[in-house]
Amino acid sequence: MSEPERIAKRLSRAGVASRREAERMIEAGRVAVNGKLIASPALNVTDHDRITVDGQPLPEAERPRLWLYHKPAGLVTSAKDEKGRETVFDKLPEGMPRVMSVGRLDLTSEGLLLLTNDGGLKRKLELPATGWLRKYRVRVKGTPTDADLEPLRKGIEVEGERFQGMEVRLDRQQGANAWLTVGLREGKNREIRRAMAEIGLDVNRLIRISYGPFRLNELKPGEVEEVKPRVLRDQLGLEAAVEGHAVAKPKRPFRKKPSPSAPRRPR
Repeated sequence: MSEPERIAKRLSRAGVASRREAERMIEAGRVAVNGKLIASPALNVTDHDRITVDGQPLPEAERPRLWLYHKPAGLVTSAKDEKGRETVFDKLPEGMPRVMSVGRLDLTSEGLLLLTNDGGLKRKLELPATGWLRKYRVRVKGTPTDADLEPLRKGIEVEGERFQGMEVRLDRQQGANAWLTVGLREGKNREIRRAMAEIGLDVNRLIRISYGPFRLNELKPGEVEEVKPRVLRDQLGLEAAVEGHAVAKPKRPFRKKPSPSAPRRPR
């Protein structure tokens, strides 16, 4: 017997919808438990409960899965965009199940974005308590010196908001631009761009290259690769990812040829 859990969480784990969307479905009278329509998401269920959505039995919850995705610049990291712009989810390769993003990357930012089918795993990876370092390759306009970057290492305040100290390394000067490697653990909204602007540097390219133990490596723009179940167990303690489930051998990575205009990673 499973531990009791909220009905919206169960719907999310089964891949029906996000928790918020599931709550709206419940309020719309589309979800029934043991033959009775429910009107509130404030209900715990177990494996013994019969759940239907629009009269159809709920699919079995999948094991937690995680994918690495190389987000190209120019895509919005949201399920829908009020301005009609293309989203990350519009461009995922065919055959991908319903997934959620772990955190976000700005419209003009690119690089590693983690995707998961499991809401609990998403929240676990996003928690500040996880303490994972996120690394970025950052191109800025100008000729900064190492001393110019020191305020970022000590921690900086921007418009009344305090940013923790970052790991910042000046890699090379390339004409009118400089390449930096930046590491941070907080990931506040537009943190790197805002912090750089505070010390007079304009970011004109930002590429996330790692998120904790997960790395972009040679993944090309638009490509997706699934993390092996054993890696999830080792890195996150997700025993259910390899034990208690009939886990098939991971499929070959999804590959999607990037468009000719897709940005290339710097050498």
